[in-house]
Amino acid sequence: MTNERVKSAAAIEEDLPASQKPSSDGDPEREQKKGTSLLGRASGHPAKAAVVLLILVALVLGGAGFTYRAFHYESTDDAEVDGHIMPLSSRITGQVLQVKVIEGQLVHAGDVLVVIDPKDYKVAREQAQAQLADSTATAESLAFNVPITSASADNGLDSATVAVTNAEAGVLAARQNLEAAKAALEEAQANAAKSDADLKRYTDLVAKEDISRQDYDQAVATAKANRAAVTAAQAGVQAVDQVSLQAEGKLKQAQADLRSARTAPQQISMNTAKAHAASAEAAERKAQLDQANLNLSYTIIRSPVTGIIGKKSVEVGQNVNIGQELVTVVPLDDIWVTANFKETQLAHMRPGDPVTIDVDAYGHKWNGHVTNMGGGTGSVFSLLPPENATGNYVKVVQRVPIRIDFDHPSGQQFNSSGLLKPGLSVEPEVRVK
Repeated sequence: MTNERVKSAAAIEEDLPASQKPSSDGDPEREQKKGTSLLGRASGHPAKAAVVLLILVALVLGGAGFTYRAFHYESTDDAEVDGHIMPLSSRITGQVLQVKVIEGQLVHAGDVLVVIDPKDYKVAREQAQAQLADSTATAESLAFNVPITSASADNGLDSATVAVTNAEAGVLAARQNLEAAKAALEEAQANAAKSDADLKRYTDLVAKEDISRQDYDQAVATAKANRAAVTAAQAGVQAVDQVSLQAEGKLKQAQADLRSARTAPQQISMNTAKAHAASAEAAERKAQLDQANLNLSYTIIRSPVTGIIGKKSVEVGQNVNIGQELVTVVPLDDIWVTANFKETQLAHMRPGDPVTIDVDAYGHKWNGHVTNMGGGTGSVFSLLPPENATGNYVKVVQRVPIRIDFDHPSGQQFNSSGLLKPGLSVEPEVRVK
């Protein structure tokens, strides 16, 4: 009887318009009756029962899937692709000869982008080469001169020492000869005095004819000979005296030469220092040549990486200075994602967690992984960070920049077509542990 009443009530409700049907919100008994009515009505129709069952299963699976993803995945739409932007500037001054790229062009590492007129730098290199050759020759000559000077100085010292010894011996011999000459002079003077005395006596005797004229003549001859001997002895003394003076002069010269020869170590050191200075100058010239070669190489500006020309700010004929920006290259392989997750999403997120990255521009997904969790919230690094000590503090959910790196498949070149560019919006989904 009760079942019949329930069926009657359900039938009446079924026939009522939707606006007149009684609401069952908040009435569990009515909901149960309604479900019983649906199942009761579907029990007589197997197809309807299968549809209802499928709907129920889909709702259960959908709820389970939503619950699973809510606990195991975190996502955000506040994310973009980031990358390095390389501004290439001139390292020299000069006039632009060629510009071989346009904005948006794909370039590879080593490709020539800009050419600066190299004529001035070729002349500077040739001048540096000539200066290096000259200084190298000078350095080699002085280096060869050092051992020669050393050997010559040693020989000069030995020769000067021997010369001093010989000069000293010559002075001693001259002095001895002088003494001998003086002794001979004294002897000659004594003989002359004796012969003069004998001649005086012989003169008296020959006058008295006590001696023969022959003896007298002999006495005269002897006296003359002895006086001549005195004169010769005096000349000999003077000659030996001059020889002695010459020997002493030679001794002084030899001693001066010896003192000069004894400066051989200083002379060797001076020549060695000159050789070192010449070598240092040659090294300086070599550095100048290296700098000239570098400056010449700087006339060709090449791309350091494979990437896309982002901005070109140079034209042919333009005079550029050191540090002036010419072109900007955006690398293709060195890019990542910066995702600003809410602080409430970071409880279970860790570096290394896998990430699925959906790029809005292409509707395509890339795989990646969490690299780091950032150094602070975005507000901390803003231009005007908040001062919470002012008393006007309002608590809001902060966002933390998370770096996500793309996975690079082994054996494949990442982003070779240049689809991923800095600034593109993405939606990363992190599989948290």
